Amino acid sequence: MPTLKERLEGALLGLLIGDALGVPYEFNQPNVLPPLSDLEFIPPKGFHRSHEGVLPGTWSDDGAQALVLLASLLDCQKMDLNDFAKGLVDWYETGYMAVDGKVFDVGIQTASAIRKLIRGVKPEKAATDDEQSNGNGSLMRVLPLALWHKGSDSDLVNDAHKQSLVTHAHIRSQVCCALYSLWARRIIEGALQAWEEATTTLRQIYGIDSPETCEMDYYIRPDKVAEGQGSGYVVDCLGSARMVMSAGSYEAVVKAAVALGRDTDTTACVAGGIAGLRDGIGGIPERWLKNLRGKEIYEPELKKLIAWRTSK
Repeated sequence: MPTLKERLEGALLGLLIGDALGVPYEFNQPNVLPPLSDLEFIPPKGFHRSHEGVLPGTWSDDGAQALVLLASLLDCQKMDLNDFAKGLVDWYETGYMAVDGKVFDVGIQTASAIRKLIRGVKPEKAATDDEQSNGNGSLMRVLPLALWHKGSDSDLVNDAHKQSLVTHAHIRSQVCCALYSLWARRIIEGALQAWEEATTTLRQIYGIDSPETCEMDYYIRPDKVAEGQGSGYVVDCLGSARMVMSAGSYEAVVKAAVALGRDTDTTACVAGGIAGLRDGIGGIPERWLKNLRGKEIYEPELKKLIAWRTSK
């Protein structure tokens, strides 16, 4: 079983590598993608890669925002909406936490919320909360919260909601972030049925007749067999990540995520973070660890995270 340090390393690197692996294949339908064996940072000859000017091994907005969240948590020692919002603005305007300082592939909902932040709108009021605003932009970045958090399950759930609120304010997105965070926490704790235990805990926290539980049971349906199509819809993204976890090793999981097509970088990011957490850093192929770019960006934050979580 991986140590806590190995799980933390595996989770953060797993997230970033999954994101980077999916970047060149984004927006494609599954039937036009290369076979699983050829899904690498550098696609096979003849495949027209997405984001052509982006160098292989580069994470996108998913990884950058996850690192923005992690840095804010480590600096503030709490989920500080104002500081996190400032980090998102810095990312959007100057490339903070982005490889080479270059921002690409910004989600529509996220961009809209950040532009409001720039105009001075408060973080808790920047995002729309209509039902059509349920993209996966807050789910893709929330894992560092679960890695950093030392508080109660209820505190973790509340903070997962808060970080979503800045760009994705609908209750469905918030609940997906909370469920994913508890799933990650149960894996850290070594639970054999991590998803099921996370679901049970979340229902207990919300209460049986709460709007959150109704939302979860009607739309997310965590008790059903996992399924997903790799789309940008937050519920489908979470379901897709859960589904591909049965593929086997870390490599098999992220390749299965990319093979779904569509929002390949985010699906592989969300699944890759969980698979890396499950398997530890030793489960991630050396070739991907070696060729992931941005080491100077993520390493300082990872070291601070490990020091924080392993201290008394």
